[in-house]
This record gives sequence, C-alpha cells and structure tokens, in this order.
Amino acid sequence: MTTFPLKIVTPDGLIYDGPAEEVVVRTTSGDLGIMAGHTNCVAPLGMGRAMILTSEGRRYAACIGGMISVLHGEVSLVPTTFEWSDKIDLKRAMTAEERARKMLENKDSSKKEARLAEARLRRALVRRSVAEQAQSRPGM
Repeated sequence: MTTFPLKIVTPDGLIYDGPAEEVVVRTTSGDLGIMAGHTNCVAPLGMGRAMILTSEGRRYAACIGGMISVLHGEVSLVPTTFEWSDKIDLKRAMTAEERARKMLENKDSSKKEARLAEARLRRALVRRSVAEQAQSRPGM
C-alpha cells in the first residue's frame, strides 16, 4: 500500500511521526478515513476511536478533541487527548464511568455540573471501549 507522512501531536508532545497507510478518526460530523492521495482538508475531531494502519499493523487509540489536517499529502493529527489502546488503564476508565454516572444521578446538580458529567461519561466510555477492544484482540 502507498504511504503518507503522519504526525500525531498532543499538548503532551509527539506521539507518532512516520509513514502510515490509513487513518480513520471520529470528527464532529462522523468518521473520516484518510489514505494516500487524499484531498487537502481540515476537520475538528470529536470523541471516538482512532485507527492507524502502518506497515507494522493496525493500532487503535482513544482520540478526543482537536483537529486533523491534510495538506499536500501530509497528515497532521492534533488531538487534545490521544491514548493508544494498550496504554489505557481499563480499571481506571471503568471507575471514571461509575463516578460520572453517579454525578448524573444527582438531581441537585446544576446544568453546568450535568454537562461536565456527561462529557466525563462520554470520555470514559470511549476509553473503556477502546481498551476492551485491545484486550479482546491481543496485538492490536
């Protein structure tokens, strides 16, 4: 397969810089797949699973917020949060999910607190889903 340069950079630093064959990420308007020769574009990232295909195989990650850009064949993925599936602490993600659900059950919460709890729940569910997939498919 034909490759293209991919750079993944978060506020914490460089995550990946090398060739890729395919990238699939969740944008705010749905999933976006990128392969070599893709037209120039910029899109805001939503919350979801990212898939990166390289010569070493497929890797999955929880990818939350930020943006992706394709410019002259080079892809820059600049998420707010990016965690490879094998680095996600499943127990911690499940605990965060429980905490968020309890916050949502609290009828005395303000609208702001409820929105924050909803966002925390969505993040926890994405992280949990990606981590569970990694455990069910070793080597991914």
